[in-house]
Amino acid sequence: MSLLEERQRRILTTHVGSLPRPQSLSAKLFARMSGQSYDANALANELHQAVGDIVKKQAELGVDIVSDGELSKTSFQYYVTDRLSGLEPFKPKPGVRVTRENQAFPAFYKDGSHSGTQPTRYACTGPLKYVGQKQLEADIQNLKDGLKGASPVGVFMPSVSPSSCVGLMENRHYRDEEEHLYAVADALSEEYRAIVAAGFIVQIDDPRLVMNYMLNPGTTVEQHRAWAQKRIAALNHALQGIPADRVRHHTCYGINMGPRTSDFELKHLADLIVTINAGYYSFEMANPRHEHEWRVWENVKLPDGRVLMPGCITHASVIVEHPELVAERIMRLAKLVGRERVIASSDCGFASTLSVNEPPEIEPEIVWAKFQSLAEGARLATKALWNA
Repeated sequence: MSLLEERQRRILTTHVGSLPRPQSLSAKLFARMSGQSYDANALANELHQAVGDIVKKQAELGVDIVSDGELSKTSFQYYVTDRLSGLEPFKPKPGVRVTRENQAFPAFYKDGSHSGTQPTRYACTGPLKYVGQKQLEADIQNLKDGLKGASPVGVFMPSVSPSSCVGLMENRHYRDEEEHLYAVADALSEEYRAIVAAGFIVQIDDPRLVMNYMLNPGTTVEQHRAWAQKRIAALNHALQGIPADRVRHHTCYGINMGPRTSDFELKHLADLIVTINAGYYSFEMANPRHEHEWRVWENVKLPDGRVLMPGCITHASVIVEHPELVAERIMRLAKLVGRERVIASSDCGFASTLSVNEPPEIEPEIVWAKFQSLAEGARLATKALWNA
């Protein structure tokens, strides 16, 4: 049965992409990332096995639309620095970026660091071209192999957005910001098309779309909206020719366990998000800072054929959500936009940027318990929505 047909009969479940890695795999990836010696064959073999295992794990937990867990990627965005020409690393200046968040809560952020504060480590010094075909082919093959014997409702693979990718680098080559942005979009479009050609849905990971406001204390709401419109235009340019139903768009606020009072409110951006050429829109709705935002969809019209993927479990707390709360989150949104237009998801990914010397913010055992609640909540919501 197709994804569309399944949506007509029950609430489906998915997530944002990144999932916990085995420690031994993390160690090998960290060695490669940091320029240490490592066994390339051992890494390839363990990665191949780990992807198969994580596909099976998702099925066991009741996840309907699965991914490769982003197990090969050192982060949702920095992985692309190995896949683009024209980039050069440089030693950044010491210190961290001043943001609305760490300005508001200096004691909490006494160490200075949270998502987006890390200084830029790359510069664009030449023409940007996509050169990551080999790495992408390996990711695609590992996922195809991992799916053997499995029968998920759908399969997706994440890829970084132009706006998040541009945020990784200083522009020292292109004439202006717009030319640089569209060069990134043209390069990334090759990855998007290859993922779709492989038979998967491509998920565009785009936290910068909302986070740029928090990262730039002097920006007004209207200035951020204008900034976002330009990034959406570049993303739609990169997605040209790809059917909307083969595209998911994800945005979130990056900061995990923090006050987050400076998060850009969805009411200021939802009308722009729905102009993205994607069939599915993923956003945070499970953490307390954003749970009320389901009401945004009372006033923003969801275009025909489009689907919402609200976060019903969160990466911003170690508390495991009760299945009945998950069901409530699903049902109140489904009653607004239609039960067949909601897929229950997570707020964000559950694998932090790779660091073998730091424990994960949420231990795998808690992640798995959250997914069990997500699946049970979807079953409860299905029963209520289809038997009402």
